[in-house]
Amino acid sequence: MNIRDIDHIVLTVTDLPRTLRFYHEVFDLPIITIDGDRQAVLVGKQKINFQVVDEPHEPVAGQPTPGSADLCFIAKDPIESIQHHLKSYFVNIVAGPVERTGAHGKLTSLYVRDPDNNLIEISNYQA
Repeated sequence: MNIRDIDHIVLTVTDLPRTLRFYHEVFDLPIITIDGDRQAVLVGKQKINFQVVDEPHEPVAGQPTPGSADLCFIAKDPIESIQHHLKSYFVNIVAGPVERTGAHGKLTSLYVRDPDNNLIEISNYQA
């Protein structure tokens, strides 16, 4: 098997409009419509699909649970600009900036939570 990429992930959420608004407004991710009426956001070449906890899309994970994800986004903006942007949207920074190790080297990261309490790491690769 020759797996080389991740196409999408699915987050289980409690309030789809609130979640879409957060990811679109705070992270500037475009909202797309898939499968006729479902909505997702694009993240580079990947996408995040959403399912509402009481209306899952089959097949589902063993225990689809809001707030159980831990994701890392790579941003091109300087970490100081990201901090300012998050504060302008009243998004609480729960940790950072801190140094971490990503898939391709050293990162500088900030951590926030989305409306369902998923942990979102926003990072820059260090030069």
